[in-house]
Amino acid sequence: MALDQSALLNLLGELKLTDVTDRIRVATETLYQELIDAEATAFIGAGPFERSDERTTHRNGTRPRVLTSTAGDLDLKIPKLRAGTFFPALLERRRRIDQALFAVVMEAYLHGVSTRKVDDLVKALGADTGISKSEVSRICAGLDAEVAQFRDRSLSALDYPYVFLDATYCKARVEHRIVSQAIVVAVGVAADGRREVLGFDVGDTENEGFWTAFLRSLKIRGLDGVKLVMSDAHSGLKKAIGIVFQGASWQRCRVHFMRNVLCVVPKGSQDMVASIIRTVFAQPDAEHIHTQFAEVTTMLARSHPKVAAMLDDAQHDLLAFAAFPQRHWRQIWSTNPLERVNKEIKRRTDVVGVFPNPAALLRLAGSVLIEQHDEWEAGDRRYFSESSMLELKTMNEPTSTIEEVTTLPELIAA
Repeated sequence: MALDQSALLNLLGELKLTDVTDRIRVATETLYQELIDAEATAFIGAGPFERSDERTTHRNGTRPRVLTSTAGDLDLKIPKLRAGTFFPALLERRRRIDQALFAVVMEAYLHGVSTRKVDDLVKALGADTGISKSEVSRICAGLDAEVAQFRDRSLSALDYPYVFLDATYCKARVEHRIVSQAIVVAVGVAADGRREVLGFDVGDTENEGFWTAFLRSLKIRGLDGVKLVMSDAHSGLKKAIGIVFQGASWQRCRVHFMRNVLCVVPKGSQDMVASIIRTVFAQPDAEHIHTQFAEVTTMLARSHPKVAAMLDDAQHDLLAFAAFPQRHWRQIWSTNPLERVNKEIKRRTDVVGVFPNPAALLRLAGSVLIEQHDEWEAGDRRYFSESSMLELKTMNEPTSTIEEVTTLPELIAA
């Protein structure tokens, strides 16, 4: 059982520690140890000296483990077992520096702090042993090499019918000015139904040349078999997709489009308008989707002509998903599958604030994306089932492409 707050305060009082740093270190060490012991109890099925039918093995002493943390060096004890092995999920094997301190080292490096000053910083945070220059250099050089290797890997082993493109924004210094830089991410669903991080880059997303160069780099690495690309309507992006992925359809993210629509709708009418538009995506098949889209556009033309015009202009972009397997619709009609990825990137980059250069931003964001890619690769669940991907494989090639525009009467007649 973990100590409650009063018990922990009593323990600290009995130790009569007057130094605040010592009190924090002891409190942290106690909490770490209690969490380790609680996990060991759950793993074994019984606490120390407890009789239980669910017990799977018995404790057999402990082995010491020193963990360097921002609170100081913590002397922990890892329970040993008579049968089997136990290692707490709270710690990482073969790593003596905890994740919090590792993040401090990386942040200091990204801010341009020298390796010698990083060592002083680590000691100031309570890690008496500090960290060597060689270890700081190894950590950062290893990241650069890993990110570069991942970005250059071949994509030719599988086809990727679905490609999601999205961007999140951070601050970085460019030519002595602090500017907003976009981290663009391409995620693909392979022919076997698994998700992969295909690539990423840092640059200006409003620049058509940037998007074209980024997408071409994916093609050069072997990206093929693309049938549908999902993204927001960034300036230049649509043209870049049409150039690089000729013959592929483009799905405009319905969530981003809805935000654009609600910007021209009075606040009191926003919920009503959003509900009406959502009925288009609640239909059971492609035929009903097209019919409902026409009815919604006609209905809104009377009360909200600007919204109706926006729908009419975006009909082809918003309904591209309807030409694909129905079981995939919810995942391919927006870029929402990338929301969790972008949030994790922002969570990690917000710690730094302003990056010294775009390369530093790419290094940290790339490390986050490699972690996400590995998590998907190691997972048991596929993003789409094999049977649904087989349905996609055997379906006819979509006749509508990003360059074609179908009029509303033709769409209804179809």
